[in-house]
Amino acid sequence: MTDDDPSQEPQQLRKGGALDEATVTALRQHLPRVAKLVVAEIMREVPAYDVPFQGRMGRIIEKAVQVSLESFVSLASQSAPRSGTKVGVGVAAARDLGQAEARTGRPIEALLSAYRVGAGAAWRELSVEAVAAGVDAATLGRFAELVFSYIDELSAASVAGHHSQTTSAERARIVHLDRLTRTLLTGAGGAELDAAAAAAMWAPPRTLTAVLVPEGRLATTAAVLDPRTLTLSEDLPQREEYPVTGHAALLVPDAGGRARAHLNEVLDGRPAVIGPARPWQLAGQSYDRATRALPLAATGVPLDTDEVLPELVLHADPAALADLRETALAPFAEVAEGAADRLAETLRAWLLLQGRRELVAEALHVHPQTVRYRMNQVRDLYGERLADPDEVLAIILALGRSEDR
Repeated sequence: MTDDDPSQEPQQLRKGGALDEATVTALRQHLPRVAKLVVAEIMREVPAYDVPFQGRMGRIIEKAVQVSLESFVSLASQSAPRSGTKVGVGVAAARDLGQAEARTGRPIEALLSAYRVGAGAAWRELSVEAVAAGVDAATLGRFAELVFSYIDELSAASVAGHHSQTTSAERARIVHLDRLTRTLLTGAGGAELDAAAAAAMWAPPRTLTAVLVPEGRLATTAAVLDPRTLTLSEDLPQREEYPVTGHAALLVPDAGGRARAHLNEVLDGRPAVIGPARPWQLAGQSYDRATRALPLAATGVPLDTDEVLPELVLHADPAALADLRETALAPFAEVAEGAADRLAETLRAWLLLQGRRELVAEALHVHPQTVRYRMNQVRDLYGERLADPDEVLAIILALGRSEDR
C-alpha cells in the first residue's frame, strides 16, 4: 500500500463541502501560526513528546503539521475532490509512525493523545478564522467532519503499525530470551553470554538464582517473582545422573544475601527447588545444584539447597557413599538387624552430641542407662577405631542419613 492509493483516503474526503477561495486564502495565512500552536500544545498536554519535539525535531514536526493543514484546507476548497487526493502525511506514513513509536518504546496511547490534542487545537484555531471569513454553519460542519474523520483514520493506521511492530518485536525478544536462558543454564562462556544478553535486550543483574518447579507451575510461580526473571519450560539441559524431566527452570535476579529470605517466603507452599545465588555469568552452577537436589525435594513444599548442603555432599557420589557405609559400618554386621539399627542410632547421637549421655538419652527418648549399655556394646564392636579422628569422621558421614542405610 502506498500514499498514492486512493483507497487509503477516507470516503468523507471525496464528498462535498467546499470553502470559497477567499476563505481558503484567509486560512492559509494562519497555518504557520496554527502549526506552531499545535506542536506547542502537544508538548504541553502529552508529556511523552515534550523532549522529543524540542529543537530540530520540533521544527520538522511543525513543518509536517503545516503540510497536513494546507492539504486539509486545499481539499476543503474542492466541491468534488479528485479521486486519490493525498491529505497530510498519509495513512501509510501514519502506519510507519506507529511502528517507529513502538521501536522507541513509547505506548500507542501517547501518539493517539497527540493526534487528539493536535486535531482539537488545529480545529479550534481554524474554525475561528473560518467563521470570521463568513463560512456558514453547514460548510463548517462538513469541514469538521473531514478533519476528524481523517484523524480517526490516521489513528487506526498508527495503532495497526504499532501493534504489528510490538507483536513482531516481542516474538523476537521471547526467542532471544529463551536462547539466553538456555545459554546460561548450559554454562556457556562470557563472550557468548554477553552476545545473547545484548540480542535479548536484557540488562544483567549481579546474581541469578536457579529455581526448578513442576512444568505446570511455571506461570503461577513466575507471576510472584521479579519481572526480570528468565524462564525456560521446554528441553531443559539434562544431567544424566539428575534428570529434570517434567520441570521448568526460572533464573531469579538478585535473590542472594538478605533477599534470599524473601525468595523463600514468596515460594512458601509451592513445590520448588532453590539453587544458590551465583554471579549471573555462572547461573549454570546454580542450576546444577538445584538439579542435584531434586531427589531430596518433598512434594508440595520448597527446598532451599543452602539448607541441605551436607546431604548434597553425601549424595554427590552415591557409589562412593555406599562403599563408605559398607566399610565404616561393617562392625554392625556382627549384630542382628534390629539391634544393629538401635546401636547405629545411638552411636550417631553420641558422636553428634559429643558423648553427653543425658542429651543422647533425651534425643533418643530412652533412659541414660540404656545409652550406657548400648555404647558399651558399640565400643566392643569398634574398639580403638572410635579414638581415631579419621575413623570417627568416616562413621559420622556413613551415619549422616541413617534413614537411607
